[in-house]
Amino acid sequence: METNERKYSNFITEIIDEDLKSGRYKKVHTRFPPEPNGFLHIGHAKSICLNFGLAEDYGGLCNLRFDDTNPEKEEDIYVKSIIEDIKWLGFDWGDRLYYASDYFEQLYEYAVQLIKKGKAYVDSLSAEEISEYRGTPTTPGKESPYRNRTVEENLDLFERMRAGEFKDGEHVLRAKIDMASPNMNLRDPVMYRIKHAHHHRTGNKWCIYPMYDWAHGQSDSIEGITHSICTLEFENHRPLYNWFLDELGIHHPRQIEFARLNLNYTVMSKRKLLELVENNYVDGWDDPRMPTLSGMRRRGYTPESIRNFADRVGVAKRDGIIDIALLEHSVREDLNKRAWRVLAVLRPLKITITNFPSGETEWLDAVNNPEDESYGKRKIPFSNEIYIEEGDFQEEPHKKFYRLAPGREVRLRYAYIIKCEEVIKDENGNVIELKCTYDPDTKSGSGKSNKKVKGTIHWVSAKHAIDAEVRLYDRLFSVENPAGDKEKDFKEFINPNSLEILQNCKVEPGLADATLDKHYQFERTGYFYLDSKYSTKEKPVFNRTVSLRDTWAKIAKKK
Repeated sequence: METNERKYSNFITEIIDEDLKSGRYKKVHTRFPPEPNGFLHIGHAKSICLNFGLAEDYGGLCNLRFDDTNPEKEEDIYVKSIIEDIKWLGFDWGDRLYYASDYFEQLYEYAVQLIKKGKAYVDSLSAEEISEYRGTPTTPGKESPYRNRTVEENLDLFERMRAGEFKDGEHVLRAKIDMASPNMNLRDPVMYRIKHAHHHRTGNKWCIYPMYDWAHGQSDSIEGITHSICTLEFENHRPLYNWFLDELGIHHPRQIEFARLNLNYTVMSKRKLLELVENNYVDGWDDPRMPTLSGMRRRGYTPESIRNFADRVGVAKRDGIIDIALLEHSVREDLNKRAWRVLAVLRPLKITITNFPSGETEWLDAVNNPEDESYGKRKIPFSNEIYIEEGDFQEEPHKKFYRLAPGREVRLRYAYIIKCEEVIKDENGNVIELKCTYDPDTKSGSGKSNKKVKGTIHWVSAKHAIDAEVRLYDRLFSVENPAGDKEKDFKEFINPNSLEILQNCKVEPGLADATLDKHYQFERTGYFYLDSKYSTKEKPVFNRTVSLRDTWAKIAKKK
C-alpha cells in the first residue's frame, strides 16, 4: 500500500517507510504478544490496533503470540479471554496463532549455543545474592564467583537443570555480558530459572523456564517479525535483545518503542487489577467499571468506538495520561448513530390521567433512531395510567424548572400535553401519585394544535411496562491518578458510589425482547446495554454504558 493511502502517519510509519525504501525488509510483519496472566485492558487495545493496523495498512501480516513463560501466573482462561477480545475488536491473525512455549526446545538450543560460545553460565548464587551483586544504577555490579565456570561444567549443569536434578532457586542460567554496564539489563541477566510448576500447555515436561527477556526477542526472530512494536518501558531492554540476536546470528527484527496508554480515574497494572478481582472489590474481570475489554464489552462499549479512540489518541514517544472523557466521547459518538431510542423510567412516579378512558390503549408512533431513517418507527402504548421520572416533578418548582408541577403543563414524548391537577401524598408527606388531565388535541405530530410548552418528558404506560433492573456506573476511582500516591494504597481511592443498582425501573414493553446485538438510548437518560451476566427473561438488567452528557466535546469546542 502506498504511503499516502494509509489511515495515519507517525514516527513509527516513518521508520517503516525508510526500512522498506532501503531494502532492510521487503514486507511488514508485526505481532501482538500478550502474557496470558490477566485479561486485556484498554491499554492493550491501543497496542492491538497499532500492530494489526500497521500490518493492514502495509499489506503485511500480524501474528498473535502468547508469551507464556511464567507457568505460576498463566491460565487457559486468560488465553481464551484474550482471543475473544481481539476477535471482538475485529482483528484476525489467520493461522498465525503461536506461543512462546512452542519454541521452548529451540530456546534451549539457543542457550546451549551461548554456553558453548562462553557467553552464558550457570550461576549458583541465591536470588538475594544475585540482586546484591548487580549493584545499583550508580554503582557497578560485581562478578559472581561462578561466572568463570568452564563450558563443559556449564553444559553439564544446564542439562541437569533441565532433567530436574535441582530444587527451585538452586541454579540459574545467566548471560555473560558486562557487570559494570550502566544499563542494568546488561549486567549478566538471568535467562533461565528452575520452576517445578505445571505449565498450561506443556504440562510437566519442563522444569526450567525462560525469562521473558530471553524468550521475547528470540520468539520474534523465529517468527520472522520485521518490526517489534513495544511500549516505552522496554526501551532499556532493547540493547539486551540486540545482544542476544547478534550473538546468535539470527534474524534481527527492529524494535520501536511508543508511549503506553494511561487513562485517568483508573489503574492499568494487571497486578492491581488482579488484586481488585481477587479481593472482590469488583464483580470479576468483566465488571463494567473495569478498564478491561471484557468489562467494556459487558458495559456496552462497541469495538468501533474503541478503535476510533485508539486512532484519536495516536502514538507518541513520551508517556502521558489521557482524559477518560475522550474515551466516553468516542463511545457516545458511535452509539448516537447506532442506538435504538426507547422509553424507560428509572425512578417511577405514577400518574393517573383522569380524562383518558380507563381500560383503553392508544398506540402511538415513536422514532427508533432520528440519525438513521432506516431504523423506522415503532408503536408504543398509551393509557390512563403512566409512569414518569420522579425528578420530572417538583411541588415547588425553582425558576428554571420547566417540567411538571401543580397547575403546570408539560408534553409527553410522542404523546400529548398533560396538566397536573392534584398531588397525592402518603402519610409521611411523600408524593406517591399525580392526577393529571390530557389535551386530546395536542397529539404529537397530529398538527391539530399550535399549543406549545417549554418541557418535554419521557414516560411509559403503567399496565404495559415491564420491570427491569438498571445499573448506573460511575468511575471506579474518585481521584485522577489513584496509583500516583506512593504513600497510600490505591484501593483507598475506590469510589464508593461507582455503582448504583435500581431495582424498580419501568421500561417500554418492546425491551422484553432486548438482545446483545442492540444498543439502546433511554431517552433523556443515557445509553444502555443488556447485561450479559445477570439478565433473565423474566427481568432484564441494563447497564448504563455512558450518560448523554459529553464533557469532552464541550472541552474540545472551547479549545
